[in-house]
Amino acid sequence: MRILIVLTYYRPHYSGLTIYAEREARALAARGHHVTILTSRYENSLPAREKLDGVEIVRLDVRMRISKGVIMPGMPYWAWKFVRQADVVHLHVPQLDAAPIALISRALGKPVVLTYHCDLRLPTGLIHSIANRVSNTANHITASAACVIVHNSRDYAENSPFLRRYIDKVQPIFPPAEVARAADADIKAFRERFDIRPGQRIIGMAARLASEKGAEYLAEALKLVLKEIPQARVLFVGPHQNVIGEEDYAARLTPIIERLDDHWSFLGILTPEEMAAFFHESEVLVLPSINSTESFGLVQVESMGCGTPVVASDLPGVRIPVEVTRMGIIVPPANAQELARALIAVLKNPDAYRGDPEALIQLSTPDSVAAQYEDIFNSLKDHKKE
Repeated sequence: MRILIVLTYYRPHYSGLTIYAEREARALAARGHHVTILTSRYENSLPAREKLDGVEIVRLDVRMRISKGVIMPGMPYWAWKFVRQADVVHLHVPQLDAAPIALISRALGKPVVLTYHCDLRLPTGLIHSIANRVSNTANHITASAACVIVHNSRDYAENSPFLRRYIDKVQPIFPPAEVARAADADIKAFRERFDIRPGQRIIGMAARLASEKGAEYLAEALKLVLKEIPQARVLFVGPHQNVIGEEDYAARLTPIIERLDDHWSFLGILTPEEMAAFFHESEVLVLPSINSTESFGLVQVESMGCGTPVVASDLPGVRIPVEVTRMGIIVPPANAQELARALIAVLKNPDAYRGDPEALIQLSTPDSVAAQYEDIFNSLKDHKKE
């Protein structure tokens, strides 16, 4: 099957959405499908075309940026060209180009599958307000044209003002997670590289340094945790410098983090081996997201698969992994006091939060996720033949 996947950013851009798309694309290619990614060339140093892990990647030049969105003048031409060749078109939103591509696809008689990752929330201001309205309208056009809408959970879909309108089209599929076991040598190297000393109580967070991720609440909570557990230390994994659209947020947060001294460390983007060691070394993973731009948090599955419990915000979708596995604590979003209490509880009694993540893990493997998408794609092809 020829599958065209379209999204604004693809790897090496680092976000939950790009990780999702990359794992899905690789798994579909491994199952024998011809997968093409149509995306932005958000950095001029990136090649316009390349093939990675069996996936064809086509990157289009960017002429303008609106917050995290990009304007690609060449998109209509290339979308028409690649849609004509595809058996099915798979769109990931938020994405400014999704609506015209969905309409092109329907005009050419190609089925459209939409993966709706989250409700978009742009910063305040006139330009962002206009962009938000345009994006919302575009999303409705895309959803109306889509045959199936995939989301991570029915919990989020039923609580999303947008997805509720299309609930009959929604099919829940957990995001693709990769659970890696850490080798002893990798753990030793990880400890040495990041100076993890005996007796330290490691709290892990894996995310971009972005306003919706709630890192400031973890910073405030850490001050309270240190009063009872002075050996506590946060390891923050993921991009924290020059994150697109988050420069002002990083500038506000930097002095807060600096006051925590060596109790907070930014580790940057890690290799798969280092990520496995990170989950192994963390006694608890925290997901302190504050709004609906976080819809699941696949790092929860990866953490639980390594035996590490999670403290997550009580947000639709985000709370699902802890509810399913009972492997952690759910706390109110944007509440440093409750976050601190939960972290202290897990650090003091980790055995109470071991839970059983196996069923969640099996449904979240990239191959399992790809197989579920494959079933959707095949059903749409069969329906078209009828």
